[in-house]
Amino acid sequence: MTVLEETTGEPDAVPSEPTDARGRVAELHGIRAQALAGPSEKATQAQHAKGKLTARERIELLVDPGSFQEVEQLRRHRASGFGLETKKPYTDGVITGWGTVEGRTVFVYAHDFRIFGGALGEAHATKIHKIMDMAIAAGAPLVSLNDGAGARIQEGVSALAGYGGIFQRNTKASGVIPQISVMLGPCAGGAAYSPALTDFVFMVRETSQMFITGPDVVKAVTGEEITQNGLGGADVHAETSGVCHFAYDDEETCIAEVRYLLSLLPQNNRENPPRVATTDPADRRGDVLLDLVPADGNRPYDMTKVIEEIVDDGEYLEVHERWARNIICALARLDGQAVGIVANQPQSLAGVLDIEASEKAARFVQMCDAFNIPILTLLDVPGFLPGVDQEHGGIIRHGAKLLYAYCNATVPRISLILRKAYGGAYIVMDSQSIGADLTYAWPTNEIAVMGAEGAANVIFRRQIAEAEDPEAMRARMVKEYKSELMHPYYAAERGLVDDVIDPAETREILVKSLAMLQSKHADLPSRKHGNPPQ
Repeated sequence: MTVLEETTGEPDAVPSEPTDARGRVAELHGIRAQALAGPSEKATQAQHAKGKLTARERIELLVDPGSFQEVEQLRRHRASGFGLETKKPYTDGVITGWGTVEGRTVFVYAHDFRIFGGALGEAHATKIHKIMDMAIAAGAPLVSLNDGAGARIQEGVSALAGYGGIFQRNTKASGVIPQISVMLGPCAGGAAYSPALTDFVFMVRETSQMFITGPDVVKAVTGEEITQNGLGGADVHAETSGVCHFAYDDEETCIAEVRYLLSLLPQNNRENPPRVATTDPADRRGDVLLDLVPADGNRPYDMTKVIEEIVDDGEYLEVHERWARNIICALARLDGQAVGIVANQPQSLAGVLDIEASEKAARFVQMCDAFNIPILTLLDVPGFLPGVDQEHGGIIRHGAKLLYAYCNATVPRISLILRKAYGGAYIVMDSQSIGADLTYAWPTNEIAVMGAEGAANVIFRRQIAEAEDPEAMRARMVKEYKSELMHPYYAAERGLVDDVIDPAETREILVKSLAMLQSKHADLPSRKHGNPPQ
């Protein structure tokens, strides 16, 4: 861990001693003005020159105007050596406090890169620990605006211990309050583990990076040359690693989207997400759905168009939009109620489940369950992705993560089968057999162990081989298998689907179902915690 930059201004002059209350108050205002201004105008200009806002400017964008209440503004470090005794700026490089977002309390801490490069020292860490403890005690979300250079190397192991305290509190708060990490600058070394422990990670292209070892270390150890953005930039983590849930071009848009996300989340795990009034009729028909999804299971379509047609005003917030694109995870509203949507995407890999899709959906299901967000699952899945790489990469244990997450979820769960639902992937995608409260299907559904062609080749292998015209026999056997085991009402006749519905009535039926399930209560067996697949 290294300090990338130190810009702290000149040592503070010793003020003359005031003699009365008015003098004391004037002194206070002077000190507060100094703390609010930051180290120097030159340091502020340097921050702006990099295309970055200051910590206070970021907080102003995040919280409602005039609502921010700062904590420990006058805190200073007590370290000495390496010149630190002459550099003791107020705030010690991190601004902590609380405010409101759309009237609801939110706690926040923001690194100030102008002071010690935002590097974490003992006093800096203690301030963060305190605001995290306050957020947990108050039961309100915590947003971290990260722009720091890692541990303050001048303070040695005390700085490292500060990170340990943050990680411990991240874990304690997990599933209790929403935790959102907003990456607005560098985040290197162990510091990157705190965002990884939180519920959501936002990044800004070009200006934010996350990595355990930087480009210089990578080059020294492996000989590979790579830039900071190439190693750990927003696009890398949004598309390749999956570390980043949301990536944006500028800080203003990024922070605006943080506000939007908070509007879809509850304050804590003891509350439901806020419900809002909507002008979108609950019984609005979706006749366009009749033509949107082709009956031919081999033809792709865009599942996001289906989601837009179902949810309020066509609005949704997709999580991990650019990673594992064969599955969609999104937050939206149905008749004003927040819901989490998990949906196969036939436009990407035909919507199959693979290692990354399973991990992505499993974490999303767990988040929804932790924060009382009902889950709607839209199925059009041909199975798990076959291949040596998938098997050797552990598709069994990774796929089991999604299965575990669904089985463990106690929030209202509704699944809708649009078209294909084959094999183990059908079971894993919140089938009735693993606890879905309600399961619906469109008349275009095909629920089976596998596709008709593959099934016929297995079941009727001998008849096909011995036939005078094998291809004609194969076609006849495929047709027979479909008519016997894959017709749209087969699962409904056996109670595995609650109803086969008109696609145009999907929104109305889902809204009514969610209303019925609103008071659902389910208990899990008494245990310390489960042992999910890794």
